[in-house]
Amino acid sequence: MIIDDVHRGITKNRKRKRIGRGTGSGHGKTSGRGHKGYGSRSGSSTRVGFEGGQTPIFMRVAKRGFNNKAFADKVAIINVRDLEKAFNDGDTVSPEALRTKGLIHGHFDAVKLLADGEITKKLTVQVHRFSASAEEKIVKAGGKLEAILA
Repeated sequence: MIIDDVHRGITKNRKRKRIGRGTGSGHGKTSGRGHKGYGSRSGSSTRVGFEGGQTPIFMRVAKRGFNNKAFADKVAIINVRDLEKAFNDGDTVSPEALRTKGLIHGHFDAVKLLADGEITKKLTVQVHRFSASAEEKIVKAGGKLEAILA
């Protein structure tokens, strides 16, 4: 084995195929398009999913059922432990306040409060939805929950 031969020919970026640059290039004359026919002409293309006349996979596979995911509400989830860390005693927690504190990001239809973690601070929480156990924890800490109608 020749030690310097191990990495010979290995390059970080593959050189592009230069077509139509003479027979010596290996991609000259017909430029990899073969002879005559539709595929040799400029502007030729096959439609998406075409499999050379064989029945395409999207036709062979059975289509069943319906998924409502595209129409479902996008819900931002926040936990009680996050409120404990980010807010001070007596603060009002709203979707705008959660966004400014960096607890929720992006576009969503509703904010839901879940009960993971503990809370000791008295907070006024204004969210669209909340779990029963999250409500129990907030009230137990002396705070109150207000549901936002969306």
